Amino acid sequence: MSFLTPDQPSKPEEPAAEIASGARLVPRITIQAFCEHSQTAQLVESAVYDRRMSKVALTTHNGGIDGAVETYKSNPTPNLIIVETTLPPEAIPGALERLAEVCDASTRVIVLGHVNDVLLYRDLIRSGISEYIVLPATAQLIVTAITELFAGEGAAPIGRTIGFVSAKGGAGGSTLAHNVAWAIATSLRQDCLILDMDLAFGTVGLNFNQDPPHGLADALLANQKVDQTMLDRLMSKAANHVNLLTAPATLDRTWDFEEREFEQIIEICQRSVPVIILDIPHVWNAWVRHTLATIDEVVIVAEPDLANLRNAKNLSDAVKALRPTEKAASLVINKQGMPKRPEIASGEFASSIEAQLIGQIGFDPQLFGTAANNGQMIAEVAANHKINDAYRSIGMSVTGRQEMHGAGKPASLLKLPSFLKKRA
Repeated sequence: MSFLTPDQPSKPEEPAAEIASGARLVPRITIQAFCEHSQTAQLVESAVYDRRMSKVALTTHNGGIDGAVETYKSNPTPNLIIVETTLPPEAIPGALERLAEVCDASTRVIVLGHVNDVLLYRDLIRSGISEYIVLPATAQLIVTAITELFAGEGAAPIGRTIGFVSAKGGAGGSTLAHNVAWAIATSLRQDCLILDMDLAFGTVGLNFNQDPPHGLADALLANQKVDQTMLDRLMSKAANHVNLLTAPATLDRTWDFEEREFEQIIEICQRSVPVIILDIPHVWNAWVRHTLATIDEVVIVAEPDLANLRNAKNLSDAVKALRPTEKAASLVINKQGMPKRPEIASGEFASSIEAQLIGQIGFDPQLFGTAANNGQMIAEVAANHKINDAYRSIGMSVTGRQEMHGAGKPASLLKLPSFLKKRA
């Protein structure tokens, strides 16, 4: 008996997409790993920290292939088995055949071996083994193999998720998110969906002069009944290529959510919209933490002062801990050049929090106040203003079209408080 795997015919290469698509999460599966060395067990366990594995239940055991055989003589098999073997190449197929006798036909197997042998690899793949990885390897390599098995079989590209979060209340994260979405929609002519996740005080409806009767709250209250048809009905169209899921912005009830409350809605949106902009409120709770851990891009919006620096540093560190295999959060300095306010230089700010500076927005109360009061974007109020170039540049960066290098050379930390010097 061999492990059965679906046919995977080779596909012709497709042209690169205009916008970098989002990373597909591995579905809710159970993985059990049987390792012969503690270092290998630690390697496999570290894979769960990758955001693509956020739904996966993974456990590790000792014993290699023999341990797996003994376990599954009396226990059901999971969706995926990972086994480490130190056997010589000629003995591995026979050991795996014993494992196949106690496994369900639908179970998939990844083998971690210590022999780099092309002939062995071909034999194992022909026999039905899903993948053979030569040790030493990286956790990212293991995650990629799992993703290709369970999330990449003929799947269409999914939308890219970009979250904007303010380092401090009033830093302007929402305004930036909305204007960047407008820039992406008009420059790339790609559909954008803005999710206003601040249900009590969200401003996306005001900024786009929209007051739809339904929005994101209705989708959340529908719980498991939400689907693509419902979301299409709840969305409101603000402009060509710009769609909104607005917040009710009412205080007639409290908006408390479980950690994964927004997960299903975001996944449904990714199937139909190329770019999803998440307007994340300035709070810290379980669902915000989980959202930052699982989206494709995190952008911290901060003003160039000390309180913002401290909070931005905390956010940057938290994002790195939540996403150890992903790129660090990006940084946008907002309200730069406010009269009579001492400011931290943008390069110094970025190097202190160890984030890539992708944009700087100048302080212009007249322009932004007019746009806010009219319910318009900056490009609608002043189409030729240089701030629109900054929004377009940020949009290109977060959609994978252009790599920004705005941080400049690392600046001196001598003027920062001692506790921030140590952390930086």
